[in-house]
Amino acid sequence: MNKKGKIKEIFASIQGEGLLIGVQQIFIRFCGCNLSCNYCDTDFSSSFKEYSADELIDYLKSNFDFNTIDSVSLTGGEPLLSVDFLKEFLPKLKLPIYLETNGTVYEKLEDIINEIDYISADIKLPSCSGLQNSFEKHQLFFEKIHKLNNNREPLKRFCYNNKNIFAKVVFDKNIMDEEIEKTVELAKNYDFEIILQPKMIETGMSVSSDFIQETFEKFLSLYKKTRVIPQVHKFLDVE
Repeated sequence: MNKKGKIKEIFASIQGEGLLIGVQQIFIRFCGCNLSCNYCDTDFSSSFKEYSADELIDYLKSNFDFNTIDSVSLTGGEPLLSVDFLKEFLPKLKLPIYLETNGTVYEKLEDIINEIDYISADIKLPSCSGLQNSFEKHQLFFEKIHKLNNNREPLKRFCYNNKNIFAKVVFDKNIMDEEIEKTVELAKNYDFEIILQPKMIETGMSVSSDFIQETFEKFLSLYKKTRVIPQVHKFLDVE
């Protein structure tokens, strides 16, 4: 098929978010997104390069020492908009795959789910992202994953209930109790861990430590499987 993937950038760095924080990853940033969040820090208007699956594999092998790499992060943008390319690319890549997704694109997820080791899915709070009807989209996404997991044999590398899937929740001072309740309802229904991520302004927090603790406690009172993890790579001043 020789599908091409539009790639914004490729680099190795420290994972600064979520449950794999601190590991060395290769980041493959895909172009394009179906959303437009207020806090998005990715510019897709400048240059990108197109790769076939084999071309991208050759590039990775030529530029990175796989012995030092924990996993490969598919990020963006929204990588799931490039499922047709990923169907060809992922089986050729012999490293664990970490999918960073906005948690709204689910239609072709079954085409690559067996190649994915970790899923970091966003829950977009309207108060912070500016998006409307986001919870309805997230409901469909997590429901799809739940059905896919229940309809196949257990996998050695991916299991819905072993914390290989989690939800990242970016919040600021405008977070509402109703949003907390809706997020927790999703987490309880589909049994995933919540990672609270305070919105950053450059390298500083947009909210105080007291507000972070207060928000954390509100989540914990409803759902124990909640953590607070800021964007550590910004404190380290790495990509």
